[in-house]
This record gives sequence, structure tokens and C-alpha cells, in this order.
Amino acid sequence: MMITLQKYEAEGASHGILVPADQTSAEFVGKLIKNDVVTSNFVKPRNYRFHKKWFSLVKFAFDHWKPSSLEDSKWKDVVPEKSFDRFRKDLIILCGMFNAVYRIDGSVRIEAKSISFAKMDEKEFNELWKLTTKVILEHVLTNYSDDDLDNTVKQLEGFY
Repeated sequence: MMITLQKYEAEGASHGILVPADQTSAEFVGKLIKNDVVTSNFVKPRNYRFHKKWFSLVKFAFDHWKPSSLEDSKWKDVVPEKSFDRFRKDLIILCGMFNAVYRIDGSVRIEAKSISFAKMDEKEFNELWKLTTKVILEHVLTNYSDDDLDNTVKQLEGFY
């Protein structure tokens, strides 16, 4: 069961106390009796609005991205699709946030790190933001300046 707690600054308590933050959590805590011991792994979730801001930036870049044409004759009869999921993962890889794994044929595959709340903390996500803006300016929005991108992000913030 997951319960949500918030910090409460009680008078006389030097570090504050944790109290239930919602009805379900309050009901769980209410069922505890004196001297009950419970254990938990506490997680402070990442800023959801910042997560949405990152996705808005990536979606904006994806919408403006023009894939280059295929030059490899091996794929002359293949018509690839533009994929947001692949684009997003490639941005993360270009930011240097990836894992290298062996494939069954002995080659190495580079896989983007997960940006899920459970896998990436706030500090690492802040670093991803900085690197993503740099990669987007270098590879996609090459005619944008830092200021242009900042202004675009501010406009996008109105949509989430």
C-alpha cells in the first residue's frame, strides 16, 4: 500500500513531523494502534510540471525536426516513419544518458536511460534538461539562439 505524507511543523518539534497528506493515508494511519511499527521506503517525487515542460520542449523539437533522406542503398525500398518515441530516446542518448548492452550477435546496443520518476531523480533530470536544450539547438533547431529557445519554452509553459 502506498501512503502519502507531508511535513508538518509542530510547535516544540525541532524537525517537524510527517502527517497523512490524503484521505487514504489518513485512514491507514488511523488504523494503527499505539506502539505499532511500520516501515517504508520514502520517495520524494520529481516535479511533475518540470517533467511536462521537458516533454513539451521535446515535442516542439520533434515537430520541427526534418529527418535526412536515406543514402544507404541497403534500405532503398524502405520508407521509414518519423517516430516521437525514437526521437525522444535519441535525444536522451545524445545527452550522454544511456546504457550500453550486448546484443546476441555480439554487437553493442545503446539504450536511453529511463526518465520515469522512479528511475531518475530531480538532480539528474535538471541535468537532462540542460543537456536536452543544448542537443536540440545543435541538431534540430539550428537556427535558434539560446534566447529564442527560452522564449519558446516560456510560450509552451502556457499550454500545460
